[in-house]
Amino acid sequence: MRSALFNAYYWVLSIFYGLSAALSALLPGRRPIAFALRLYSQRMLWALRVFAGVKIDLKGQENLPQGAFIIAAKHHSWGDGFVMFANVDNLSFVTGDHLEKFPLVGQILKKFGAIVVDSCGGPEARKALSQSAAQVAAEGRRILIYPEGHLAAPGERFRYRTGVYHMSQDFGLPVVPVATNLGCFWRQTDKKKTPGTATIEFLPPLPQGLSKAEFMARMEDVIETRTNQLIAQARGEPVRPSVLVEWNGRKNVASAGVSQHVA
Repeated sequence: MRSALFNAYYWVLSIFYGLSAALSALLPGRRPIAFALRLYSQRMLWALRVFAGVKIDLKGQENLPQGAFIIAAKHHSWGDGFVMFANVDNLSFVTGDHLEKFPLVGQILKKFGAIVVDSCGGPEARKALSQSAAQVAAEGRRILIYPEGHLAAPGERFRYRTGVYHMSQDFGLPVVPVATNLGCFWRQTDKKKTPGTATIEFLPPLPQGLSKAEFMARMEDVIETRTNQLIAQARGEPVRPSVLVEWNGRKNVASAGVSQHVA
């Protein structure tokens, strides 16, 4: 019953703020549409707590640097983006151009300043990522990217891709890893929600000056290790290592994670 109430509210709120964002996109500047997205995210987290019984415990905010940086986050759930946009100021994100096929979305993404790259991947996607991210970084905005590029079930991981490393190198930005167990309460795109307290944790920024191999290994290790610990806490189970799975076309496309296309 609680999940049904939240799901109904979710779609009503999404339609309302989708139209609000489209109207905001007609106004000058990025601020009106950014305000609409932040308010939408805050309202959604309120509904998640009140209707579905899922509370968010956000930790590690002291690890966020001043100015521009990159957030490299584990992606369990549609709820992940709401947590980020409700709590991190001046945030942009990386997404594939598959979202542009939806009505009004292309206009909203463009006005918001999202970094949109070709979902088909290849060298052109890598070039587009660098060019689009350059302006975002120059404006001092923070960049959200999901290095796996897919929604992972709790206890699973996909291959981490190199787009986040290249952005960090191109613009000299620190990278803040994020661990989560939100998937234990709102799994991927599931309609059913499990009441409880989900933890999302900002981890210390990765050391700068690492080689690509060192960076990728360190990023995956800290995200997966802490995520597995949080999952164990939520389930009251021993910590287990995550299982590597191959992308097989399952319907769990990540809305802000196209770094898989620029490996």
